[in-house]
Amino acid sequence: MTGIDISTALDAVSCLRGRERHVEKLPGGLTNVNLKVTTAEQTVVVRIPQPGSELLLIDRRNEHLNSRSAASSGVGAPVIEYVEDPGLLVVGFLEGTTYTDDDLRSSETVVRVAAACRQLHAGPRFVNDFDMFEVQRAYLSTVQRRGFRLPQGYTDFEHQAAQVRRALDAKPVVTVPCNNDLLAGNFIDDGTKLWLIDYEYSGNNDPCFELGNLWSEPNLSLEHLESLVEAYDGRLLRHRVARVRLWALVAKYGWSLWGSIQQSVSSIEFDFWSWTMEKYERAVAEFEGPDFEKLLEQATRDD
Repeated sequence: MTGIDISTALDAVSCLRGRERHVEKLPGGLTNVNLKVTTAEQTVVVRIPQPGSELLLIDRRNEHLNSRSAASSGVGAPVIEYVEDPGLLVVGFLEGTTYTDDDLRSSETVVRVAAACRQLHAGPRFVNDFDMFEVQRAYLSTVQRRGFRLPQGYTDFEHQAAQVRRALDAKPVVTVPCNNDLLAGNFIDDGTKLWLIDYEYSGNNDPCFELGNLWSEPNLSLEHLESLVEAYDGRLLRHRVARVRLWALVAKYGWSLWGSIQQSVSSIEFDFWSWTMEKYERAVAEFEGPDFEKLLEQATRDD
């Protein structure tokens, strides 16, 4: 499950050391082992990193500091402790329901999700920046240098990716603190508010990347995308929708290499290659699709 012995890891956490504890492995998580640990005093979640996660450009110090900032914004779980070696993050356990992809298809949920994103984005800036173009480039270098499996024809779309970057750069925006990995499972509904968890890939970024990645991961419809953008912005503008769609395309193209790396280094039982190809094939369909040139043009408009 992990290269770190769980009992030894938990003994490294001061609030758990020497205490009787009940340990339960939480589902989900493809780069860590996540444990719910209950003692007489409290219930916490301990994140134990998976060996090889450094190849995914995860900086555990940044994750810790950004998690603290997200908590101060009111949408992140409280940070209890951080153990630098071996990179354990301990946060308060949040009672609530974890979202599924189907939950994100609800119009009521879209409004709540947009509000939670705005709250995070209005909070304290994070200690680092996140740029999916740079992440994709670094991932590709890792895959090629180490001889990992690469989707056939992957580099054939570098020209189109560069076109997207030019279109997005034509209208620069102020970056905000973003989670950058808002899968459905990273939302917890406690019945009153939504919490956003897991800040491994967090960093200051274009908010349209956040919305695009959020829309893309569960493969929602264009109608859902427009509802999300309108709920976030308070109005619906074509250039914002186009910008979100282009960032979603960049996300698929970049994250597919994340799966390529995980396929080669992860000990977690998961079909990373099928995950990779699903992302890549969707990206190819959009690069080659009838809307690509139109989105490039619309993203540079003012309306």
